[in-house]
Amino acid sequence: MLHQSRALDDAPKRAPSAPRQTAGELYGRSINLSGRRRFTSQRLVLYALLASQGREGALATARDALATFRDAHRTLLDGELSPAALGGELKQAYFGPDRADERIAHFIELAQRGLDAIASQAQGTPDLLEALVESATPLLATLNKLTQVYEDLARRQAASARKQLTAVMGDIELIARHARIVSFNAQVVAARAGVSGREFAVVSGEFTQITGKLDGLVREAVRSAVA
Repeated sequence: MLHQSRALDDAPKRAPSAPRQTAGELYGRSINLSGRRRFTSQRLVLYALLASQGREGALATARDALATFRDAHRTLLDGELSPAALGGELKQAYFGPDRADERIAHFIELAQRGLDAIASQAQGTPDLLEALVESATPLLATLNKLTQVYEDLARRQAASARKQLTAVMGDIELIARHARIVSFNAQVVAARAGVSGREFAVVSGEFTQITGKLDGLVREAVRSAVA
């Protein structure tokens, strides 16, 4: 038993799992990442042009922007933020007729080739930069549309959450109302019982105060939810 106890003590302790994020938090992250992707696409093109002109540090900045853009896009396509996980119109937006994912992947590939060409001073650098610049404007429209989809989904989710909260609070308010009625009836019974019912009357009176406070908290929560 002693050896077993020591073995249990020496066993690696499993780290507590991180709490799951709410739908609102997931949509908030998605909007932030989508906005970051939109910003870094323009930053990437700007610093690629500056790097082609020999601006010191511009190439490193452009590479950082590309890495940030790529990471944001990958995060929005995988795991809990993926179109399959968040649902709505995201699958259609990314993989439907607009081919947003294909456009973004092409931009990433074109940017990588352009930056590599600048670094090696390749002969085809001007053509690659021209193609990159020409792709930036239509890509920005695509990224704006995707960000709008995330914002619309977040608004709908927030409205649904407020509606659900209001319904739950309504149920709690109804329970509190019934509890007050029961408490009042109990006080009547205690009063009729005379001396033997005094202690019971005190308890039921405290119960009435508690349900009254609960009712007030429910009303305040409902007002906050629909504000």
